[in-house]
Amino acid sequence: MNLDELRWFVVLAETEHVTEAATLLGISQPTLSRALGRLEEQVGAPLFDRTHRRLTLNAYGRIVLEHARRATADLDAAVARIAALRDPDTGTVRLAFLHSVASWYVPELLRRFRDDAPGVQFALHQGAAHDISEYLWHSRADLAITSPRPAGPGFGWHELYVERLCLAVPREHRLAGRGALGLSEIADEPLVALPPGFGLRQLSDELWAEVGISPRIIFEAMEIPAMEGLVAAGFGVAVVPEPRPGRGEPMCEYVELSHPDAQRRIGLAWVKDRDLPPAADRFADFVRTI
Repeated sequence: MNLDELRWFVVLAETEHVTEAATLLGISQPTLSRALGRLEEQVGAPLFDRTHRRLTLNAYGRIVLEHARRATADLDAAVARIAALRDPDTGTVRLAFLHSVASWYVPELLRRFRDDAPGVQFALHQGAAHDISEYLWHSRADLAITSPRPAGPGFGWHELYVERLCLAVPREHRLAGRGALGLSEIADEPLVALPPGFGLRQLSDELWAEVGISPRIIFEAMEIPAMEGLVAAGFGVAVVPEPRPGRGEPMCEYVELSHPDAQRRIGLAWVKDRDLPPAADRFADFVRTI
């Protein structure tokens, strides 16, 4: 039985009258009767008691009616959700982004976009770079704001901005107040870092590898503010993005790194061969043009 016939059964069960139900549905009485016969054959039981050419829904019919109403309502809800997703004015954008852009860049971006498209909703996911790539690839997110660029040719990329990396040190550290530092000058320093798989950890590991240094990592924190807090407490030093004015850890000094590749590129990523829902496509166009 197809979905239309299931809807016919609901109307017939509510009216208990073939002629009235057929009129409401705009179909012929024989068509409705044949559809009912197919459903009863599939269920394996009569759904109505027939007395003097009248129909009365029986216990079997009440069970089918309960589930038929639920099934048709669920499908109607699914169709409505899909329609919303496909509407660039009222759809939903599934956006994944790094922890480190969650406190300023992403909120400001969303605020500006919603000034232009107030009906668009967002389903947000905050995570590490490797987690974000998985979300994108497995269709759990439409777009991502991340760093570095996800590996592999299947991802699209639009660079948004570039951050310089620097060294966070305690206020009283011997390197506080220094000019630009070479990585070799901090080779013996205890280091606080993010765990493997995080984008910043990947970038800093590449820097160490370029100069042939194996850093002495003493602790792996889950977020950049936690790294900076541990640095302030004297546990070590950390390679972090240069903080925006007024956003750094007050008990840290931030010292420039002289290495030319000491930078982090933040960008918008998506899966190339997958069509974006209209609302997500609209948001991507907005991000690429600001």
